[in-house]
Amino acid sequence: MGEKLTKEDVLRIVEDKQIKFVRFWFTDVLGFLKSFAVTPAELEGAFDEGMGFDGSSIEGFARIEESDMVAWPDPSTFALLPWRAGAGGTARVFCDIKQPNGDSYAGDPRNVLKKVVKKAEDLGFTMNVGPELEFFYFQDSLDTKVLDHGGYFDLTTLDAGTDLRRDTINALHALGIPVEYSHHEVAPSQHEIDLRYRDVLTMADQVMTYRLTVKEIAQSKGLYATFMPKPMFGVNGSGMHVHQSLFKGNRNAFFDANDEYNLSAIGKSYVAGLLAHVKEICLVTNQWINSYKRLVPGYEAPVYVCWSRRNRSAMVRVPLYKPGKENATRVELRNPDPACNPYLAFAAMLAAGLDGIEKGMELAPEASNNIYEMTEAERNEAGITSLPEDLFQAICEFEKSDFVRGALGDHVCDYLIRNKWAEWNEYKALVTPYEISRYLPIL
Repeated sequence: MGEKLTKEDVLRIVEDKQIKFVRFWFTDVLGFLKSFAVTPAELEGAFDEGMGFDGSSIEGFARIEESDMVAWPDPSTFALLPWRAGAGGTARVFCDIKQPNGDSYAGDPRNVLKKVVKKAEDLGFTMNVGPELEFFYFQDSLDTKVLDHGGYFDLTTLDAGTDLRRDTINALHALGIPVEYSHHEVAPSQHEIDLRYRDVLTMADQVMTYRLTVKEIAQSKGLYATFMPKPMFGVNGSGMHVHQSLFKGNRNAFFDANDEYNLSAIGKSYVAGLLAHVKEICLVTNQWINSYKRLVPGYEAPVYVCWSRRNRSAMVRVPLYKPGKENATRVELRNPDPACNPYLAFAAMLAAGLDGIEKGMELAPEASNNIYEMTEAERNEAGITSLPEDLFQAICEFEKSDFVRGALGDHVCDYLIRNKWAEWNEYKALVTPYEISRYLPIL
């Protein structure tokens, strides 16, 4: 992937390219990208001393009496924004958020992920991930008017999304983000662009960049892109299947040539950890009320806690081993959606897998049948439980979990619990069009 950029590299590029503004990017606890711009004259000082800002208005950051925050730019994340290209253009750099005394800030999602990555490194592991983010193109943000009526892998002359995907991939490549492939998804106007697997921290930065890039390119064409998990009733929602593996040096720790599944004991315990904690971490992998409109039977989204190799109705899939592709051995968690905070979601997944490894958790038998066709009694007999059915249940699972507090920290957990209870209480009091159409004529 090449050498990482240093402070000196960035300063030289800014001067050579006559960059006028550098945007400092960071993410709030809910996963929304935040930004402020600095001029080249301020850049060297920012690398040396950080840039102070008021964090009291950032979701999940500081209270007003503790509002002073410092953004420290990470030069290795510097890139030119292709939609602000040319002389006098704009660049961006991701930041770590710290307190004025230099301590890492507990409310910074990037810092939360870094802590879990450090724990993995202390155990000898590095994590690689390859997410598959699905999204919809619509005419605008006010309605769900589709651009096409295509289906999975369709290529039609009426598919405006093909050109949008091409332009988006070109922009991602310009940002230094490699793409594996792209295609039309199952639902009308639904698309997918898959990123090539990388180390987990780099990938979290890339997911944030990816989502903005998809939206920027759509907006440049007068259209709207959304990562809302379930924008339309009756068709598939958008997921973010996350392929993940642990490496020890250059060796895939999940591979075992002598195992019937070619999955090592470490890999099996990692999957067992994911399955053991997946309900507790739903509040970060599926964090919105709308997320649970996607997680219903019948639309390919997994709702049952189990694993399989071939069975795509399972929560975790272990893709079949291809000879000579040991390093491609991986597991795929299929319930997350693309509207999550990737730093917190990846941190929770990694922490769950590591917990499985540290405790030597044993993997339950593979679910070889179509779980959707099993009766409730058959699922109970097989020990297959379900994900939370709505945000209320997800909050309850999250709130009682000591594991997530250990993984994400008290600051993030307390904020998410407060924020999500407020969201749920507002939602449950809402009178919906469904209720008006169903009950008003008869009650």
